[in-house]
Amino acid sequence: MRCDHACAHCGSRAARPRPDELATSELFEVAAALIGLGTREVTFIGGEAYLHPELLALVTFMAAAGVRVTMQTGGRGLTPALARRLKAAGMAAVGVSIDGPEDVHDTLRASRGSFKAAIAALHAARDAGMLTTSNIQINRLSYRRLRETLDALLPTGIVGWRAQLTAPMGRAADEPDWILEPWQILEVIDTLAALQLEQVRLATAAGRPARRALNIGLGNNLGYYGPHEQVLRSIPGGVAAHWQGCMAGEYGIGIESDGSVKGCPSLPSAPYVGGNVRDLSLSDIWENVEVMRFTQTRGVEELWGFCGTCMYAEVCMGGCSFTAHTTLGRRGNNPFCYYRAATLKKRGRRERLVQRELAAGEPYDFGRFEILEEDWPAGG
Repeated sequence: MRCDHACAHCGSRAARPRPDELATSELFEVAAALIGLGTREVTFIGGEAYLHPELLALVTFMAAAGVRVTMQTGGRGLTPALARRLKAAGMAAVGVSIDGPEDVHDTLRASRGSFKAAIAALHAARDAGMLTTSNIQINRLSYRRLRETLDALLPTGIVGWRAQLTAPMGRAADEPDWILEPWQILEVIDTLAALQLEQVRLATAAGRPARRALNIGLGNNLGYYGPHEQVLRSIPGGVAAHWQGCMAGEYGIGIESDGSVKGCPSLPSAPYVGGNVRDLSLSDIWENVEVMRFTQTRGVEELWGFCGTCMYAEVCMGGCSFTAHTTLGRRGNNPFCYYRAATLKKRGRRERLVQRELAAGEPYDFGRFEILEEDWPAGG
């Protein structure tokens, strides 16, 4: 949880380490357990992972066992020298979070100069020989400046740009005016799809196959079954893909710095921690704890509101669990859906969010919003 930022939209409220974070010996025990479970990829996140004194040793340990090791970072301190050390240790790829043009990014990161440092980090990681990507949290500060953001990223040579919504968890829950209104999803997805198709056209015009175009993709909490679903969930030139429901606890897990385990690193802690590696083996938590298996055991009877009536219900299962839960206080109804917003617009209606409960101020916490339905403004 140590971080060289204290971002105003940080879901974990990172800045200082927790007093009970895993010791070095415990970290290597967890790493060995992951290897024993057949883990194929590990992503180090934070806080800021490169501030941890054991990062290089952990990268070396896991890469030597055949695990693909990557890192997601704000990039403020990812210097060329550090990037070279990470590459030498076995790190394969680095993703740098850049949340809009310079003024937006620095506001969200609460740190002047953060944008320039993040761009420099992308260059440093690529020059060191690692695959580089970038991700953006989309909110009311950034959603109409997506093309401008992409234009700033293209010179860094990233191979992928992943978009996700700022969800009201952690410090972002303290900034309700930053959270997108559900109907604004339409403009976001339309813009991202246009940018993706443009990148494919540019690649083709340059004589490169479509699969070599920049891949603009959607995170788990954005999109859902509109006309651009396959454009933004498929690798260009590859097999068509679409959203198939939350996979928390099925193909991955999240392990917090104090050893708490949940089915996805994005999930809020209080409702979803399935145990702690200090008390149970990682395999026991993975295989036997019910809250880790909720996506495998639930049915459509869990869905409510619009999601309970949707034609995609059995496949979608209410979209991203973490976003729905941190917005409305429980999962099963996700207002941030293209198909939903488009359907309501055809009826002359739209949804907006009103905050009813504040977050408590703890890591990975959330409050509660209420959905209000209203007429779509004439001419809008």
